[in-house]
Amino acid sequence: MAPKRYSYSDVKKMTHWFKDQIGKGGYGTVYRGKLPDGLLVAVKVLSESKGNGEDFINEVASIGRTSHVNIVTLCGFCYERDKRALIYEFMPNGSLDNFIRKQGSEMANSRLEWKKLSEIAVGIARGLEYLHRGCNARIVHFDIKPQNILLDKDFCPKVADFGLAKLCKKESIVSMFGTRGTAGYIAPEVFSWNFGGVSHKCDVYSYGMLVLEMVGARKNLDLAVSHTSEMFPHYIYKDLELDKDENVFGATTEEEKEIARKMVLISLWCIQTNPSDRPSMSKVVEMLEGPLHSLQIAPKPLLVSPTIAAEDSMTTSQPSETEDSMTTSKPLSVSSRHIGI
Repeated sequence: MAPKRYSYSDVKKMTHWFKDQIGKGGYGTVYRGKLPDGLLVAVKVLSESKGNGEDFINEVASIGRTSHVNIVTLCGFCYERDKRALIYEFMPNGSLDNFIRKQGSEMANSRLEWKKLSEIAVGIARGLEYLHRGCNARIVHFDIKPQNILLDKDFCPKVADFGLAKLCKKESIVSMFGTRGTAGYIAPEVFSWNFGGVSHKCDVYSYGMLVLEMVGARKNLDLAVSHTSEMFPHYIYKDLELDKDENVFGATTEEEKEIARKMVLISLWCIQTNPSDRPSMSKVVEMLEGPLHSLQIAPKPLLVSPTIAAEDSMTTSQPSETEDSMTTSKPLSVSSRHIGI
């Protein structure tokens, strides 16, 4: 179903004249609302100073052609002179950020169990797999982070906020001017073509950093200090080396330890410096749903890498040799000699 266009007068009515504010950011303000048929919605009213409307058009154009359980549903929009609003299905549990931060939210102390974290990681991966392979045109999100993952009443994750998204051909490098994304989640090639061409592998990198943050938060790491794209993975490698098989990342039972290790190992593949060394999201889903003993430990990401030819980052929908090397039939042993520390 195509998103319905509403007038600004309709927007005021459905939000009861902007009575219930549930979020605010540089993009504008989000209000709770209700459609005439009783459906609860979140109405994002964009700031009037929001440029020429490119982000707005991006969001309507990209999310308007999606339909997936792990992608937030755009119910409608308003584009009336300088008044712009996006109307989404309402997510009662808010964003994933609420559950993996120490401060700033009433739900910040509601730690999610390892099994639920794993289910959320799989759901996000499936949503991105759909964007990269399931649409007529590949959609690269460019802003995967905890704040842009919404949770419904059953904690089913939904990828949201497509303001920075770009449509591209299935197997092409994205033509882009300027950096886009959020610090700490941006792939190195977005900053410099020396690291490779910009492609859907940027979302894979952001996903890896997101899942590492989910794991780090579960162990109560001080993310405000440790979470940067340069330093945060080094905390993870250090914990892999020190914890070994005891209390891995705050996990206690064998099942929890297995989930924690799997999430970490897959994430470290996702944040490889060279885009062509990262798995596709289809491969990520396969690894998440596969056995732990089939996973190898990825090389430690380098802060500075040699110049990578742009053609090396060209990717296709077929698994690469690199993806095949991410799995092995050897049992997993987490130790410093495997990690290379």
